[in-house]
Amino acid sequence: MNSELLTAPTSQSEPLVPHEPLGRLFLRFLRFGCLAWGGPVAQIGMIRQELVEEEHWISREQFNRVLAVYQVLPGPEAHELCVYFGMLARGRLGGLLAGVGFMLPGLLLVLLLSWAYLRFGLQSVAVAPIFGAMQVAVAALIVRAVFRIGRHALGKNWLIVIAVTSAAATLALGSVDSMLTHAAANRGLPQPSGIVLLAAGLKAGLLTFGGAYTAIPLLQHDAVLSAHAWMSNAQFLDGVALSGLLPAPLIIFATFVGYVGGGLAGALLITAGVFVPAFAFTLVGHQFFERLLSTPRVRVVLDGVMAAVVGLIAATAIGIVRSAVTDVEAAVLFTLVLLVLFATNSRWVIPAVIVGSAVWGAISPF
Repeated sequence: MNSELLTAPTSQSEPLVPHEPLGRLFLRFLRFGCLAWGGPVAQIGMIRQELVEEEHWISREQFNRVLAVYQVLPGPEAHELCVYFGMLARGRLGGLLAGVGFMLPGLLLVLLLSWAYLRFGLQSVAVAPIFGAMQVAVAALIVRAVFRIGRHALGKNWLIVIAVTSAAATLALGSVDSMLTHAAANRGLPQPSGIVLLAAGLKAGLLTFGGAYTAIPLLQHDAVLSAHAWMSNAQFLDGVALSGLLPAPLIIFATFVGYVGGGLAGALLITAGVFVPAFAFTLVGHQFFERLLSTPRVRVVLDGVMAAVVGLIAATAIGIVRSAVTDVEAAVLFTLVLLVLFATNSRWVIPAVIVGSAVWGAISPF
């Protein structure tokens, strides 16, 4: 990486990337991971505040250029930024340690929750209303994601046409909820092989343009709908809900999906598949992608891909809403959660609405 470019002086102050000991570097990003509440905006803001505004590792202008690259590439942007900063400090080994440190708290917590979910029968009748309410909150979160991603991705009429066409094509193949019902009624749930789990993670890791919500339809298809499906749709949505409670990129729900399919080994395989591309884009190809994405034709193609992804998420949202919002009480909860989500951008809003919905389910079960 061009160190001269990264340390060029600006009006902010002269950037200075510290040569931190590897252990201290790992602990710094482990701390970031322990505090990674509130989704990507809050996570990126935390990283920027400490490393750019306070310690001046790079200039604000360089940070904005780097962030723009990761916002276009697939994968969790906050995680990719951690890998990038770790690589600045101590090369590729530093990038690897920074990325692992940032994802480790969420990974360990979701493994614990996955174990408890299956070991103690959290799918039982006693707690089913709680998870049912949490699934309503997940449906509202995905609907909000469609609007938030679409607002930024669909700035031109031709992109709107692509998004609508993508959604219509997805729904024309059979509505998502009817596909789920048909899949559950006509076959059992097999035990997926390690290759199937790794492939599902890699596909999600390579195609998650626009954030973790893009991974939901991809992993849902593999885990719930495909010939190799290994979990129910209710279990899948429970995993998304539980992951929203953790200090981690939301895409960590893939670890839960893998755990249901293959225990600890399955969880680690699918997690590796999801995160390996994010590591690779930074450790191997950051400069290449920064140059490539400055090419207008490439940006146009990626804009079209992003519009199609918005349509795919919209179609998935329709199916999830239909499966989660099944009565008047669920519709009331769904409306309330949506109002809260659109009213605030607080870093705590996602865990707050999931916990609040769980309390609703416990007090007034569906």
